[in-house]
Amino acid sequence: MSEQRNFPDWQELYRNTPAERLPWYHAGLDPDLAQALDRLQVARGRALDLGTGPATQAFALAERGFDVTGSDLSHAAVEQAAAQAAQRGAAVRFVQDDILDSRLDDRFDVVFDRGCFHTLPPDRRGDYVRTLKRLVAPGGFFFLKCFSALEPWTEGPYRFTPEEIREIFGAEFELLSSEETVYQGTLDPLPRALFSVLRPRSHE
Repeated sequence: MSEQRNFPDWQELYRNTPAERLPWYHAGLDPDLAQALDRLQVARGRALDLGTGPATQAFALAERGFDVTGSDLSHAAVEQAAAQAAQRGAAVRFVQDDILDSRLDDRFDVVFDRGCFHTLPPDRRGDYVRTLKRLVAPGGFFFLKCFSALEPWTEGPYRFTPEEIREIFGAEFELLSSEETVYQGTLDPLPRALFSVLRPRSHE
């Protein structure tokens, strides 16, 4: 079992840190997600930006034509994102939600997690998988970006190999691909990341 790690108070972090200074801030759509959507020819549908944070990914998906919901544990992040949406005139819905005790009851064609999963306690990963199985529509896609086991920095999120992603999600999701990449953001050098494409298994 992985050692327990300490993470920020997300509420305080989003209340007190300008979005552009967050390590994971990236203004445009994540390049790995953009390439995957193009490759899979996924151009419309309902999308969930899970752990939306500064909401850049939610807005970028909306600009692509998706019907987008952004969720985050932090009330401050959600309030800031909703204010941005009003300012932009963007039809993106933002909700405060804890993915480990989720109140979301929609089904989504696309779910993108760009930094939530790898902060969760190891003993709650099974709860996360079960929630995602409920949220991803049949035939939909789950895109997961997390820290890679190749990342040498010893602090911060948990790290994963493709084999570990397959082991954690395999009962409920088929792992279509898992590729080494980087986290675009404000850190230098950019952290090593793993970008995985998963699809719900049919148990019928």
